[in-house]
Amino acid sequence: MIRSRHQSVFVFFVLACSLLVAAGPVAAAPSKTLDNLQSAFNGESNANAKYLEFAKKADQEGYAGAAALFRAAARAEEYHARNHADVIKKLGGTPKAEIKLPAIMSTADNLKASIEGETYERIKMYPEFIAEAKAAGEKDAVKSFNYALTAEGQHAKFYTEAAANLMAWKAAKKFAVCPVCGNTVTLVDFSKCPVCFTPSEKFIAVV
Repeated sequence: MIRSRHQSVFVFFVLACSLLVAAGPVAAAPSKTLDNLQSAFNGESNANAKYLEFAKKADQEGYAGAAALFRAAARAEEYHARNHADVIKKLGGTPKAEIKLPAIMSTADNLKASIEGETYERIKMYPEFIAEAKAAGEKDAVKSFNYALTAEGQHAKFYTEAAANLMAWKAAKKFAVCPVCGNTVTLVDFSKCPVCFTPSEKFIAVV
């Protein structure tokens, strides 16, 4: 029996599908954005642990204000890690972090190290992660990265101020941290977070 051209094409299609089913599902290509989220989750988790230790050192040295700043930053990093973890799970991954604390130096040295870390994330790491997530159309990742980027800029500013006049940071200071985006401020003079629009009454006080 002579098959028509359409019949031959259909038979070829069915055979090809059968081969694909027999071979099993094709593994998805690794996601660069998922890798970046994992890296950011690890980084924020380590920053949280590191800043808590820096806060203890600042308290020991009598810098109550600097200690409060480190605790506020640690709280913000905790929220950033949580946000990254949520997106990682949405993309089918499992958040993983390996905590490696650095040597805990003097508060002055710890501030310098913190400025370097926050500046790197603000100038290089997060802008690159955001660009790659945008290119991949990963909106949730873009939002999580942007939240962290904004807060890292605030932290770098506070750390720079403290490093420039550390004696002034012996006095107690109070901070407030947005539980959604990690926005870190000294004065809540707004009704909603200017970054993520969370009601100001939900901000967490840190001293």
